[in-house]
Amino acid sequence: MHKTKNILEPHQHIFNEGNKGAEKNAWIVFFLTVIMMVAEILGGWMFGSMALLADGWHMSTHALALGITAVAYLLARRYTADKRFAFGTWKIEILGGYTSAILLGFVALYMAAESVRRFYKPHSIQHKQAIIIAVLGLIVNLVSAFILKGRSPEHPIHQEKHFHHQKDLNIHAAYVHVLSDALTSVLAIIALFGDKYMGWRWLDPLMGIVGAVMIGIWMLGLLNETGNILLDRETDEGLAVKIRKALEADGDSRISDLHVWRVGRNKYACIVAIVSSHRHVPEYYKRILRQYEELAHITIEINSLEDIG
Repeated sequence: MHKTKNILEPHQHIFNEGNKGAEKNAWIVFFLTVIMMVAEILGGWMFGSMALLADGWHMSTHALALGITAVAYLLARRYTADKRFAFGTWKIEILGGYTSAILLGFVALYMAAESVRRFYKPHSIQHKQAIIIAVLGLIVNLVSAFILKGRSPEHPIHQEKHFHHQKDLNIHAAYVHVLSDALTSVLAIIALFGDKYMGWRWLDPLMGIVGAVMIGIWMLGLLNETGNILLDRETDEGLAVKIRKALEADGDSRISDLHVWRVGRNKYACIVAIVSSHRHVPEYYKRILRQYEELAHITIEINSLEDIG
C-alpha cells in the first residue's frame, strides 16, 4: 500500500544523482587519450603521415570532449540539490554530450580539408615508425572503448517492469569519440601498409576522407539524440498512451491536455489536465499513476464539467 504524502512536504526535484562509475571511467580514458594524442601528433609530424597526424590532432578534440564528459558528471552531481535547476541537473550531462557532438563535427571538417590538401601535396612517410604508433593508438582506443562500455552497478542492463533502460548519452558521446579514434587508427594503418607495399600514396588522404565521412555520420546521430532532449522534444509515446488509458479507465475522466518529457535517464515528468464530472482530488489520479515507476514528477490539473460548461 502506498503511503499518502503530505502535500505540505517540500517536493524534491532530484531525478538524477549522477553516475560515479561512468565519471571515473571518463577521467581514466581522458588521461589515456591525452598521452596517446601527444605521441601521435609528434609521430605524424616526425614521420610524415597525414593519417597519423590527423588521428593525433583529432584525438586532441576527443581529449577535450572526454574532459567535458567528466566535468559534466562532476557538475551534475555537485549541483544536484540546487533549486535553481527546475527539473534537476541531468541536462548538464546531455549538454556535455551535445558539445562533444559539435567537437566531432570540427574533427570531421578538419580531417576532410587536410586530406584533400594532401591529395595535391603528398608527403613522404616513414612507414615503420608511423605504423608502430598507429597500432599503439588503436590498442589504446580499444582499451578506452572497453572501459567506457563497461557496466556499473548503478545502471544495470536489465529492463524495468514498465520501461526500457535508457542509455547514458553523456558517456555514449565519449564512447563515440573513442570509436572514431579507433576508426581513424584502423584507416591510418591501412593507408600506411598500402603506401609501403603497393606505392599507393593517394590511399593516405583517401582514408582521411573516409574517416571524416564516418565521423560526420556519428556526429549527426549524436546531435539528434541530445538536441531532442535539450529542446524537450524527446518523449515516450508508449508511456503517454498508458497514462491516458489509466486515467480515463473510470469512464468519466477525460484528458484534455497531456505533456510527458524526460528529466533523467529513466525518469519522466508529466503534466495532465483532466475534465471530469466528479470532484476527484489530484491525489486520486496520482495514485493511479504510481504503477509507472519512471514517472518522477506528476502535476495534475482538474476541471469539472460544470466549470467549463
